[in-house]
Amino acid sequence: MGYALLVVAQVAGILLIPFGLPGIWLQLLALAAYAWATGWATVGPVALGFILLLAVAAEWIEFSLGGRFARKYGGSRRAAWGAILGGIAGAFVGLPVPVLGSVIGSFLGSFAGAVLFELWAARQAGMRPALRTGWGALLGRLAAVAVKSGIAVAVAAIALLAAV
Repeated sequence: MGYALLVVAQVAGILLIPFGLPGIWLQLLALAAYAWATGWATVGPVALGFILLLAVAAEWIEFSLGGRFARKYGGSRRAAWGAILGGIAGAFVGLPVPVLGSVIGSFLGSFAGAVLFELWAARQAGMRPALRTGWGALLGRLAAVAVKSGIAVAVAAIALLAAV
């Protein structure tokens, strides 16, 4: 029964990530609870520590990728911060919409934040460069979700193999 709950928690963690929710942390907590419940019979501190490192790396990647893409597409440092803050704000604004609201909100928020902050920076004249920066931020958010989801799949595999 405990292993089945661990499997459910791992799958749930993977599914939460596109919604901007802390799925990898759920996966880590589920494995820690499983280890504790089984008296640390199969899961040890090395597996938990490794998954903790993966979780921290995934969060850092998710946090920074939208901003990096905004900069790659010609945006200022201010636009990079706009992409990060806009993505967070968009996820919260989108929450009232069932199922996909926070996902769409975070993508649109990254775009809008980068555009607005790039216009605020007034480094480039006109709307076209700011829209290009916003497009970069949107692509960065998509890449961040893809990378974090991939890490979550790896975390699930490690957790389930460690618990056997």
